Amino acid sequence: MTTYNLALIGFGGVNRALATLIRDEPHRFAALGFELRVVAITDLAFGSLVQEEGIDLATVLAMPRGANFEGLRGGSSEPRNEEVIKNSPADIVVEATFTSPVDGEPAVSHVRWALAAGKHVVTTNKGPVALHGRELNALAKENSASFEYEGSVMSGTPVLRLAQKMFEGLQLKGVQGILNGTSNYVLGRMEAGLRLGEAIAEAQEHGYAEADPTADIGGSDVRLKVAILANELLGASLHPDEVDTIGIQEITSDQVAQALANGQRWKLIGEATRGTDGKITASVRPATLTADHPLAGISGATNAVSFETDLLGAVTVSGPGAGRTETAYALVSDIAAVDAFINGGVHV
Repeated sequence: MTTYNLALIGFGGVNRALATLIRDEPHRFAALGFELRVVAITDLAFGSLVQEEGIDLATVLAMPRGANFEGLRGGSSEPRNEEVIKNSPADIVVEATFTSPVDGEPAVSHVRWALAAGKHVVTTNKGPVALHGRELNALAKENSASFEYEGSVMSGTPVLRLAQKMFEGLQLKGVQGILNGTSNYVLGRMEAGLRLGEAIAEAQEHGYAEADPTADIGGSDVRLKVAILANELLGASLHPDEVDTIGIQEITSDQVAQALANGQRWKLIGEATRGTDGKITASVRPATLTADHPLAGISGATNAVSFETDLLGAVTVSGPGAGRTETAYALVSDIAAVDAFINGGVHV
């Protein structure tokens, strides 16, 4: 059975969840026809660790906060990302660092280094795909490598591969989505009578919102995802700055209550549509949806995308848009796609 060597770039929640799956459930990967071995880890807090024969995942997963890899063979307190990506014996680089939504760094550089070295890349990061997707895909092709990023839109819920592979024979006219669980949760709690600030504070208590919720509430997180959907599924060449974006920060409790009284619900909708002239337009904005709209019933921190097709009409997929294990599953599906690419030279 084939064994793939992995380099985990970032050792936060998502890559730790993947490492836990590799340690505890090897049968899951064996059923897919391969085994996984982690040979390198880099992280801002822990530093870097490279062991060609494979890292003992039980040891590194048990390390407490404040510890680092310096005392381990092949370990260092320095996160030597470039050196590890370029020179470690990894076949697949798993990129899951905290990344700026403005320029996509440091993930963009990590992906470039890996692809230029002929290594396959799987990532959960939106920035590299939304801001530099065309360039990075071209670099992957140039170096006979696979670049996979299913988790960049709806975490573990597959939307990109679903539309690309399962909608063959259909014409995709547009996509609409609830693509940010935090904003959806906040709007739902406002329906229960909370004010915006109170709903945000509650979302933070539950771990749905960051300490600075601006990207979620202001719509910039959804803007990146809409750009990815437009470019990947509709063939657009949109930069996120071209996606007109309005967040939910101006929505009041009175507006939410009035909508409910009218049988409607406020949702933050990300949308990309192909016009009759073939032009792709995209936006993020709050909207009131009637009860019969396919996205109206999506509640809590759940995400959903509704695909508008020519033969089937609206096809809607919903599922978790966040979560460590859920996002780790996206990496699993991407690694399976890399395996298919290696064995057949095509993406799945």
